[in-house]
Parts: sequence; C-alpha cells; structure tokens
Amino acid sequence: MSPPAFEPKAFPPRRFEEGAFLFREGDPPGCAYVVQSGKVEIFRGQGASRRLLGAVRPGGIFGEMALIDNSPRMADAIAAETTVCLVIPPAAFREKLEKADPFIRALLRILVKNTRSMAETMD
Repeated sequence: MSPPAFEPKAFPPRRFEEGAFLFREGDPPGCAYVVQSGKVEIFRGQGASRRLLGAVRPGGIFGEMALIDNSPRMADAIAAETTVCLVIPPAAFREKLEKADPFIRALLRILVKNTRSMAETMD
C-alpha cells in the first residue's frame, strides 16, 4: 500500500512498543512517519479535555503538518499497539516538498493552516 517513495531502502523503519509516544503536543517539528504495521493514535488536549482525533494504520502518514509549516506539533502521537513506521527525516521531507510544484506547496500550506484553525476552534 505504501508508495515506492516510502520504501524502507529510502527511509529506515523503526519499531515502537504499545504506549510509546512518537511525539507530544507542543514538540518542535521533527520527523514524519509512515505506518508499515500496527496503529498510531492521535490525541489532542490533556486530562478531562483529552480526545482521540483519529488512528493511523498501515499506509497512512502522520507528523507531516509540522514539517510543512514549521510549527509545533498540534497533537500527541502514541503507538496503540506494537507499531513499525518508516521515519522520514525533516531534511528529506523538506527536500521533496521544495521540489514540488509551487502551486502544490502553497495548497499544502493552506490546508495545514485551515486544519490548525479548525483544531483550535474545537478546543
């Protein structure tokens, strides 16, 4: 299901045990991830206001928003079970992004901005 650009030879896989945080809300931008096996859950908020935003399963990507707009992470990413992800380093992600058509880059930035705005209004 993963596109050829996400093959392990291009980006090394990493194993995360159930309950491991891949990143936390407020963290600076880091890597993006593609789930190869397992499941990662995305949560926002703390304590009683904590809510599940979604789950990422094999073939899904997450962590890309912070790399697109260079903003802090807007949610926690936690391995819901033993999970293997391909890890896309920031430099490799940005290199691919900069090679994309300028229209596509602008569209991605707008989509990320709109997603962040919607998330803030839900808080």
